[in-house]
Amino acid sequence: MSYIKEKDQLDKGCIFEAGAGKKHEKESLLLYRDNLVVAFLNRYPYTNGHMLLAPSRHIADIDDMLPGENRALFALIRDSVAILRKHKMPDGFNIGLNLGTVAGAGQPDHLHFHIVPRWEGDHNFMTVLSEVRTIPEHIEATFDQLLPDFQALNSK
Repeated sequence: MSYIKEKDQLDKGCIFEAGAGKKHEKESLLLYRDNLVVAFLNRYPYTNGHMLLAPSRHIADIDDMLPGENRALFALIRDSVAILRKHKMPDGFNIGLNLGTVAGAGQPDHLHFHIVPRWEGDHNFMTVLSEVRTIPEHIEATFDQLLPDFQALNSK
């Protein structure tokens, strides 16, 4: 409920620029930042461990990515999946990119990928009938669990 009540305050500015200048920040759910890419937990997750990964540079379209950003982003996707497998043990993942508002991009001016861990039987009637999500673990607990592995990535 705290996320719903604070939503208006949280929607100011680009979410991928939160925690600017920091490699990790719990308040903004920033797990990883370097000069090319960023990784955040999604503040409004579909499942536990739902992440958002983006280039650090504010770009809207995949055609605007530089080769180094492209490599770094896909390496971070790979590393994030490995970290989520280690801690959350999902049965699979949805990994996707929505380009443009009409395609469902909630932040259309900053290209980003979603990584959504999935478990066998994780659908329920709540999402279908009332757009309510049931998340069994508090997002700050998920952040605390994943952070040490992302900190290790910064030290590579």
